[in-house]
Amino acid sequence: QVQLVESGGGSVQSGGSLRLSCAASGASSYSMGWFRRAPGKEREGVATISSDGKTTYTDSVKGRFTISRDDAKNTLYLQMDRLKPEDTAMYYCAADSPIAWWDLNYMNWNYWGQGTQVTVSS
Repeated sequence: QVQLVESGGGSVQSGGSLRLSCAASGASSYSMGWFRRAPGKEREGVATISSDGKTTYTDSVKGRFTISRDDAKNTLYLQMDRLKPEDTAMYYCAADSPIAWWDLNYMNWNYWGQGTQVTVSS
């Protein structure tokens, strides 16, 4: 059974940084990803990573966010730099296999964490 638990959210000023973590169990060799849902908006894909470390990002976060994984620690990370108010959202960790690892469509992912809130003030 796959279990995902996010942590690391919080409140930060525009231009600041946060690092999100997702502790995973039962998801060895799964593709993983970060998704977010802003108030009044649909959930959207932020970044995904394959089991062997290939990555993809949505255009709005390219150059500012970095997704990584440490399989020895069963942990997924999202380093978020130069944060903007429009990054404010609930951030969710997801995992699945088999799946096209580059798929940013949240509807195609089956395993989810409970989410961690990120708030960026101007």
